[in-house]
Amino acid sequence: MSMLTNALSGALAARTALTVTSQNVANVMTVGYTRQGVVLTAAQPSRSGPFAAGDGVNTPALIRFSDDYKSLQMWQAASNQGQHASTQPYLTQLEQVMGDDSASINAALDGFYSALNAASVEPTSSPLRQQVLSAADALAKRFNNLNQVLAGQRSAVNQQRTATVTQVNALSADIAALNQKIAAASATGASPSGLMDERDNKIDALSALVGLQVVNQPDGTRDLALRSGQPLVAGAIAGTLEVETDASGTQSLKVGFAKETFRVRNDNLGGELGGLNDFEGQALAPMRTAISDLAREVATQYNAVFQSGYAMNSTAATPVNGKALFVYDASSSNAMLTLNPAITPQDLGFSSNPGLQGNSDKLIEAINLKNQPATITSLGTVLLGDVYTQLVSRLGTSSQQNSTALSVAETVRVYAESNWKSTSGVNEDEEAINLVQYQQMYQANMKVIAVSNELFDSTLAML
Repeated sequence: MSMLTNALSGALAARTALTVTSQNVANVMTVGYTRQGVVLTAAQPSRSGPFAAGDGVNTPALIRFSDDYKSLQMWQAASNQGQHASTQPYLTQLEQVMGDDSASINAALDGFYSALNAASVEPTSSPLRQQVLSAADALAKRFNNLNQVLAGQRSAVNQQRTATVTQVNALSADIAALNQKIAAASATGASPSGLMDERDNKIDALSALVGLQVVNQPDGTRDLALRSGQPLVAGAIAGTLEVETDASGTQSLKVGFAKETFRVRNDNLGGELGGLNDFEGQALAPMRTAISDLAREVATQYNAVFQSGYAMNSTAATPVNGKALFVYDASSSNAMLTLNPAITPQDLGFSSNPGLQGNSDKLIEAINLKNQPATITSLGTVLLGDVYTQLVSRLGTSSQQNSTALSVAETVRVYAESNWKSTSGVNEDEEAINLVQYQQMYQANMKVIAVSNELFDSTLAML
């Protein structure tokens, strides 16, 4: 009977192995599927004696070919890729807008300088004076258009951050629910492999949105936290990421977990949220400040020159009763810099001599302002005519660096996925070999059963 029992256990083990192999083959194209295998162990003999060979084969468990280190590598690569990918569209758009000659501030500054130079030939010419006002108005509009683009980008970043937080919360809740199912399946002895695959796929998607710390638990669940330590998922409990917006429109993040609230630092956040924070903090906000500083310097310096000169009616255009050329309002997004509506061509203080209307000393001084220093927060002290060029150059460098980093991140991600598949992915050739081997194992054991039956029948016939 031991021969029959051994063969029966071998046939059952082969059938189990064939079932597992068929599952692997069926999911050869399933994204995120982790291949499985069967564990075979020799059953120890239940009888004693020198001829007790054993009681066949046992299949105590199925094995899931999962490498946690390779999974972590893949998730970290997803975070880095998501971080740079979310930043690049904004940098590219801003680079295109600021580098476009038909919309750039540099082109408008050149037009303003050209109008001033033309007026210097005949300072008393009303058409040339009007041309200066028109060029000044065009310059102010360029500042306002760019400022609106920057304000629009900030609004888009805020909207994308809010939408991303909603996705983070949905994925966190799904992962917590899957953790609960995995723990329950493990406790009852059922295979949680499919649930683990689904859970890990959602962790991968979550990693692209925000950088994670992943901690494995003995019951098969995974706990998740942000890189700075704030908890997102603990077992079957999910936290809630929230966006707060202050009066100035600045957004910040916090995590509500159980009855506690944790503030989230903006640095090293990772993923799409980290990319949005990096763009806003390192590129967008400094650019908005720099453009505002440049508008302030243009208004302050040109107003000071023309208000200290004399107008066509020989009235001293002093800071007390003179008319400013530009009006600067840092709090306005669509009228940060405007041409003074009350000023007329005759009000421009081109002359430094009240008795000489044709004098152009102040006009020459205004032309030379492009070579005067200006204080810009992100650049320090630079020449007024070089400010915008340096801002565009710095933006181009940032965009190029991020584009290069994105290419590297994409390559690392591809490598991490390939590395993960080398362990966890289904290999068709390997499964084909397993299929043949387990088929032969099943057929061999069935042959043993047939031989055992023949021997048993022969024994009965002798009796």
